[in-house]
Amino acid sequence: MANVVESKKACAVNPLKMSQPLGASLAFLGLDACMPVMHGSQGCTSFGLVLLVRHFKEAIPLQTTAMNEVTSIMGGYDNIEAALLNIRKRAAPKVIAICSTGLTETKGDDVDGYIVTVRKRKPELADTEIVYVSTPDYVGAFEDGYKHAVTAIVKTLVKPLPVQADQVTLLPGSHLSPADIDELREIIEAFGLSAIVLPDVSGSLDGHIPPDWRGTTLGGTTLEQIRAAGASALTIGVGEQTREAALALQEIAGTPLEVFERLTGLECNDRLLQRLSQLSGRAVPAKYRRQRSQLLDAMLDGHFYTGGIKVAIGAEPDLLLAVGGLLHDMGAELRCCISTTKSAAHALLPAETVMLGDLEDLEQGAADCDLLITHSHGRQAAERLGKPLLRIGFPVFDRIGNAHRCQVGYRGTMALVFEVANLMLENITHHHANDWPLPPEAQRAAATVSATPTTTRLAEASA
Repeated sequence: MANVVESKKACAVNPLKMSQPLGASLAFLGLDACMPVMHGSQGCTSFGLVLLVRHFKEAIPLQTTAMNEVTSIMGGYDNIEAALLNIRKRAAPKVIAICSTGLTETKGDDVDGYIVTVRKRKPELADTEIVYVSTPDYVGAFEDGYKHAVTAIVKTLVKPLPVQADQVTLLPGSHLSPADIDELREIIEAFGLSAIVLPDVSGSLDGHIPPDWRGTTLGGTTLEQIRAAGASALTIGVGEQTREAALALQEIAGTPLEVFERLTGLECNDRLLQRLSQLSGRAVPAKYRRQRSQLLDAMLDGHFYTGGIKVAIGAEPDLLLAVGGLLHDMGAELRCCISTTKSAAHALLPAETVMLGDLEDLEQGAADCDLLITHSHGRQAAERLGKPLLRIGFPVFDRIGNAHRCQVGYRGTMALVFEVANLMLENITHHHANDWPLPPEAQRAAATVSATPTTTRLAEASA
């Protein structure tokens, strides 16, 4: 169990964490025909939009209530009403999802009350679902905003239904990519089960060319699927951040739940397949037995390059546990662990200490480490230290293909093992023949030859 300490600095010098509204926006982007809205100033939304676009390399639908100095003081009802009406008129989304920002939270806007009032005043909004979540960005972090947003979706839209024995609700954490979700869906369906993924960024942010354009999200969990989650026989959460929403589903529909702390590794995936086999009554498919064998071989090959290395990781709690746990399994030492917010996941991390800090703390703690692991904002620290950098998390804006990077299941774990091992292999010093020191006798002979005048050596050679 890691001891959690907080950095005592007066300010964040090189921030590691992203804000709650940004995490909530990512969750809302996993809903089909949805328009996420940040209730705050235009600058708040623009900053988050830039990070999402740079990470996914996709067009991102994200709107704002455009609060200014006057409306921030007087209250934002008029801005909320105008935003809802304009969005409905121009984009016609099935869901409008609102998350607050530090500006409106400091003022204390009663957004729940605003929504009740605007529904009474504007009956044309009756065919549009509205979800609101409180996400002040002066507390918490990216993972917290995502967690609260998924819980708000469940509490607003899910109703109890008769149980379907072959249906499973999958709650992916914010650290899972579209490719991760596709992998987990494929695993669940291999047991003859159907999966409702909530939210499902694999449908909206998987990097495809859409057949048409509309102002809302292009894919994701449909409104019908969200409502149908009330009929699932089991809720599977990936990461501690999903426990809150899983418990909400249990309270609403009585759905049993199982939260996996991570699905990057060997033992945790064994447990997942055993649980799916138990639920479906089917044996584990042969292809996953084969993949498990391949992962074991990959771990055997890779441990020569990861065993004994010292690692510094800066990430959101569930991602820190997923990657750090795997590296610990591979024989690495988690020398420096920096995270963004409090989480039950920290208690499971095989490290002495987790610091809630920034990238400056990571850089200072990584001085004697062999590998740095964090998002793209850590690249300057890695360059200054002369250490290799493994980019994970959000945002990764100086690489492409983030949506297709898989790090869960046997296959995704194997890919991550190879990525880390190859990064370490690339940084091994490869000596040449002239780099090795000569034995003492050879050194003396070489010194004698170099001390002899050139004319004498040439005369001896010609004789």
